[in-house]
Amino acid sequence: MSQATFEDDDLFGEAATEMRADVEEHLEAARESLPDADALWETEADNSLGVLNGLKGALDTGDAEEHLRDAKKWYTVGQRADAFEDADDLEAEIEALEELLEKIVEAHAQVSELASTIPELRGALESDDE
Repeated sequence: MSQATFEDDDLFGEAATEMRADVEEHLEAARESLPDADALWETEADNSLGVLNGLKGALDTGDAEEHLRDAKKWYTVGQRADAFEDADDLEAEIEALEELLEKIVEAHAQVSELASTIPELRGALESDDE
């Protein structure tokens, strides 16, 4: 192999390109793991608990958090190494996805709490009727 193949600048540029591609791939994988908007809106349940359990399942983020973490990790490494010529778009995508994921996780927690409360409330109301 020629010595030009192993020039530091060439290798660094190649690594930076691969690092950016890794960040973009993890961001795309995170987006693909997010819930489907229609699944949040439509329901086939027979009662309120069924609706809540369906919604809780629809709010499952799958591997989105893991993919976002990996994207942020490689982005941080690239930024600290000053490997990206222009990474504003990556930073904006990471922030937007992080905000969306936080909203989904919060909604999932709220629905989970309500789903666990409904059976207790129903039982208490039934006991009160007797």
